[in-house]
Amino acid sequence: MKINEIKEKAIDELKEMIVNSKKELFSLRMKHNKMTPLENPSQLKKLRKEIAQMKTILRQKEINA
Repeated sequence: MKINEIKEKAIDELKEMIVNSKKELFSLRMKHNKMTPLENPSQLKKLRKEIAQMKTILRQKEINA
């Protein structure tokens, strides 16, 4: 997801997206930790980066509100 798309979201939407992304990250980690490696392990890094971006924008919105 692009940063501009994230910035357009409301605070409640961002919080929900963060929760869903964390759940997805957890499930990917569990799949990866078992003896079956992921097809694309870079998904983990990409998802962590997206969560960090969402948290940063959420914090900026909370400070400005």
